[in-house]
Amino acid sequence: MWHYAVTGHAVESLLERYLTDGKRYAGYVSSSGSGGTLGAGYYLKQKFPRSQVVAAEALQCATLLYNGFGDHRIEGIGDKHVPWVHDCKETDFAVAVDDEVPMRALRLFNEQVGRKALIENGVSAALADQLDLLGISGIGNMVAAIKYAKYNELTEDDYVVSIATDSMQLYGSRLSELEAERGVYSEADAQRDIELICSIGIDHTKELSYYEKKTVHNLKYYTWIEQQGREVQELNDQWYDHDNYWYPMFDQVSEIDALINEFNDRVGLL
Repeated sequence: MWHYAVTGHAVESLLERYLTDGKRYAGYVSSSGSGGTLGAGYYLKQKFPRSQVVAAEALQCATLLYNGFGDHRIEGIGDKHVPWVHDCKETDFAVAVDDEVPMRALRLFNEQVGRKALIENGVSAALADQLDLLGISGIGNMVAAIKYAKYNELTEDDYVVSIATDSMQLYGSRLSELEAERGVYSEADAQRDIELICSIGIDHTKELSYYEKKTVHNLKYYTWIEQQGREVQELNDQWYDHDNYWYPMFDQVSEIDALINEFNDRVGLL
């Protein structure tokens, strides 16, 4: 609900600055995690009906794409289940990202020799200096956005939105671990990693049909009904009574804001 009302509105405000002269908003890309950040995509889909919502995950644990399981290195995202708050009927694509790509991009984006190579290959210095705003899952979202853009043959007139869900503040030790595992980062490493990013393709990218969306939705049964004791009627309502289930939930925002303000006034918090 928070991402629907706050993140979604924030993205809409940003898009107003960019959607000029025939520019189009194509889609919103986010890893599922707890499912919360996807809420912004549902909001944007209401505002831009031709846009799409893209759920990203690790290829090594491609639950949405292949009903898969396993370990992966894209820290900060969920796996092996479909979150209860994931609106599968409004999810248009599932994209799996090989975790080797974010791990190599992590070094490229944060080692000085990597940033130097990026600038030499046309990346602006101002952007290169800010790449530490992307942590492992943020880079994973970026890779999924590239795959989505290539799959749909998007152009410079199309905008894809994703979220920098973490930053390098969380992953400083990962750089040391990668150096111990793979050696000091070199210019040759940087050039190979730039080639890796430039060669990202459309593999493990699926545009979901009605029944493929329903297949993902049905996976909730095993986690939430059998294990967590949710009611199967509510699960069915999420799908078969979709608009009456989801939209009234988001419509509670004003009421909840009023309750928060009332509480703050009562306790003198503000």
